[in-house]
Amino acid sequence: MVQKAKELSPEQREELLSTLKARFEENMNRHKDLLWINVQANLDEHSEKLWSLNEMEITGGEPDVVSHDNMTGEYIFFDCSKESPKGRRSVCYDREALESRKKHKPENNAMDMANAIGIEMLTEEQYRELQELDNFDMKTSSWVQTPANIRKLGGALFCDRRYETVFVYHNGADSYYGARGFRGSLRV
Repeated sequence: MVQKAKELSPEQREELLSTLKARFEENMNRHKDLLWINVQANLDEHSEKLWSLNEMEITGGEPDVVSHDNMTGEYIFFDCSKESPKGRRSVCYDREALESRKKHKPENNAMDMANAIGIEMLTEEQYRELQELDNFDMKTSSWVQTPANIRKLGGALFCDRRYETVFVYHNGADSYYGARGFRGSLRV
């Protein structure tokens, strides 16, 4: 397998920054009191993170700033696509689950994909924070980080929004569905 360079061309960089800025300006409700100029400064200072943001974009995540960590100075991006990112669906939870399947294995798993992209899968708490900003996953669902005690027993957690309520469910970690993917976060 050929390793992809984790660097963007100047054209890709400008296109991504333009997309991120437009999304930031169109969705000010997600990041009240934050200024794009400050986000841009962090992106310029930590340009190695642009590759991960671009991968989030390519796989359908529509990353956007959702908060700022005053302690570290980092801006926190979440996948803000209305539905679970299309390029990250039909995956089981992790490598162990993938390897345990005897038949009909999916092509990948959520944890390895998140690691390859350079992002963290959302926790249940982060998923709930995201849902306070807008209604997400009204037709799809998203895997979330699963506590070790649940995962040890073969399970994994996923969330969605139905009936104006955020639901947390469980499933076998080896399950996968066309309407289930995962959402990630990145600190810049």
